[in-house]
Amino acid sequence: MIRNVLIALLVVAVAGTGYWGYKQQQEKNAIRIQSENNYQRAFHDLNFNIDALHDKIGETLAMNSKRQISPTLAQVWRLTSEAHNNVGQLPLGLLPFNKTEDFLTKMGDFSYRVSLRDLEKKPLTDKEYNKLKELYANSSNIQDELRKTEAVASKKDIRWTDVEMALSKKDQPQDNTIIDGFKTVDKSSQGYGETDFGPEVASMHNAKKRNVNKLEGRNITKEEAKKEAIKFFQLKKNVKITVKETGKGSQYRAYSITMYNPDTKATTYMDVTKKGGYPLWVLQDRKVGAQKISVNKAQEEAIKFLNMHMKSKMEVVSANQYDNIAVFTFVSTKDGVRIYPDTVSIKVALDNGDIMGYQGTDFLTSHYDRKIPSATITEKQARAKLNPKFKVMEKHMAIIQNDIKQEVYCYEFLGVLGDETYIIYISAQNGDEEQVKKLREGQPDYASM
Repeated sequence: MIRNVLIALLVVAVAGTGYWGYKQQQEKNAIRIQSENNYQRAFHDLNFNIDALHDKIGETLAMNSKRQISPTLAQVWRLTSEAHNNVGQLPLGLLPFNKTEDFLTKMGDFSYRVSLRDLEKKPLTDKEYNKLKELYANSSNIQDELRKTEAVASKKDIRWTDVEMALSKKDQPQDNTIIDGFKTVDKSSQGYGETDFGPEVASMHNAKKRNVNKLEGRNITKEEAKKEAIKFFQLKKNVKITVKETGKGSQYRAYSITMYNPDTKATTYMDVTKKGGYPLWVLQDRKVGAQKISVNKAQEEAIKFLNMHMKSKMEVVSANQYDNIAVFTFVSTKDGVRIYPDTVSIKVALDNGDIMGYQGTDFLTSHYDRKIPSATITEKQARAKLNPKFKVMEKHMAIIQNDIKQEVYCYEFLGVLGDETYIIYISAQNGDEEQVKKLREGQPDYASM
């Protein structure tokens, strides 16, 4: 009797295990199918956008109406942006596709800048027209190579997930159609990337490419990174610290540091650049108790912390409270001008004033010794560009980045329109309305506390 019961239980267990394994396999297949569908869609969209890009450039060449050229070039810019987005959704992290992306970026910047210009007053030059002809031919070549890759991959029923798996394992896929196709596209794009799009586009492109690899200093060791963390937080010897180097696929070469303080039971995470040993970001993981200090006091702690670690003069431009944590945003200043690309964020615990978080990546990738330009229009002329119903409360001078990451020297006006608060940036060079920001309720973007 007992033997029969045991056999029955064993059969049930085997059947249950088999069913569980079957369900697991089904779920894996479902995820795989979903990933494959997403990759196929992104690749199809990439081909569609490159086709449309080629057509739009051709339409621009055929146009004689200056009124029509600007919106068409704006569409070229939009399509290059969408093509970038499509590439980002494909498993191409280990494939050499940077030359093509570089070319698409420059093409987008060129078309955007020309589309913004008043072509009635400043029509296309012969050089710009010839540049468009080059872009038309280049996009045609990219279009042909992508079509070939798509056709062969479809004919052989090659799956993107197989390519992704092979690349992640550093194996050689059984069929290299997709990889070889993209290598050919990128090799073709290499020559296009050297195309001279003019100094304005070049400066925009270089601004976008600023990164932590351009920092000053030598490469530090793991032990030096550990010492940097101890110095940064003025830690005691009993704090346990582990250091590991970030992987090759990371955005920047850095050391990831984990610190455990047995006194506070808090764990703090930190990234330090390998080059120069600059802190990128910090995050402390602990439960924050009831609020015991004011936001003003927390701001003083944040300023004290910055004064210890930052050589640049910094000014607080926003202060917000989330539960029992205050978050402050600082920007560097020079000659009284706020430099918004050089941004640092700090989180402060409102139970004891601890620094809970620090984000300095934007500052490190953007900061350099800028020469502040002279304004070519007066404040009075800039105010005349504002909506007459906009009531100005504060005015500052600022350097901001526009939507294509180009730095612009501006008059910065904080004010109200109706029941809403806005910040409006008027170019100090030509009076253009560069940017409008609506502030959320309870969001003091100027912490004059």
